[in-house]
Amino acid sequence: MNASVLRSVNLFADVPTSDLEVLATGLRRRRYARGQVIFTQGDPGNSLCIVEEGRVRIVVGSDDGKELVLRVLGAGDFFGELALLDGEPRSADAVAQEACQLLLLQRPDFLEFLEARPKVATTLLAALSRKLRVTTQLTQDVAFLDVPARLARTVLSQATAEDGQTQVCRLTQSELAGMVGATRESVNKWLGYYERQGLIRRQRGAVTILKPEALRRRG
Repeated sequence: MNASVLRSVNLFADVPTSDLEVLATGLRRRRYARGQVIFTQGDPGNSLCIVEEGRVRIVVGSDDGKELVLRVLGAGDFFGELALLDGEPRSADAVAQEACQLLLLQRPDFLEFLEARPKVATTLLAALSRKLRVTTQLTQDVAFLDVPARLARTVLSQATAEDGQTQVCRLTQSELAGMVGATRESVNKWLGYYERQGLIRRQRGAVTILKPEALRRRG
């Protein structure tokens, strides 16, 4: 497998091409259908997963069946690194948000690679710190912000630029509700409010952000 597939992954952005070529030999591709479970909380943590195509959602569930979406990941993102490093079971579920293609790197290969390249280990620690900050922010949002503020932040954080400029969030209301920690009805209510205010436009399962700065102030 060509090392170029790893170059877009921020974890390996500063790794020399010669080292990436070594790492790439251990990668294995696997495709998942929309809605297919990649792994569940408690499964053995035996591989690092890199999203090559499609999207994956990372979720935790409660005993009564409720679901909190921690992150929705796209091409170039990676997950599963915590269990890969400490050997503990998976701490969340990973589910294919849409049909996706992943690159899998097995734990023994990854640890051997890190031991020979301390700089990559340092980069990984920085990436883990960023993810921890996101988790901390999520906890603070749930504790201190109301639903409309959490919704505004979530829509902004999950939006991607299309047509070079327009920011579009392509999550369903159910998916947004899972990330916000609210009901679908509440998300629908506040999306409608933001639409009437001229901040967003809803169309065909997507939310187009018309006034990002104004929406940011809501969060």
